[in-house]
Amino acid sequence: MIHKTEKKQIRERIHRRIRRKLSGSTERPRLAVFRSVAHIYAQVIDDTKGTTLVSASSVDKGGKTNGGNVAAAKAIGKAIAEKAKEKGIKSVVFDRGGYQYHGRVKALADAARAAGLEF
Repeated sequence: MIHKTEKKQIRERIHRRIRRKLSGSTERPRLAVFRSVAHIYAQVIDDTKGTTLVSASSVDKGGKTNGGNVAAAKAIGKAIAEKAKEKGIKSVVFDRGGYQYHGRVKALADAARAAGLEF
């Protein structure tokens, strides 16, 4: 019988490979993206301390997003950039989380760049 690897396992393997090469520091924290079917999440993480500095998601109360579509990803990208700028973070390392740089992940990154966050 042929064993088929699940999509989730493939993505996790790719994510581990990416994380070997990049990490967030105090000067340049990591902007991590998680994408589910229904929602999209973003966090700015300082890996040296192991803390989340800023987070935004389409689940947040008071957010004007509606689920896991490209419009929601753009809104989350803008929100995370604004929150990061409030904390004094100007530059981040982008972690696509093992997902292709396409669709919602790309929309979030472009919106964060347009709002003034440097990658």
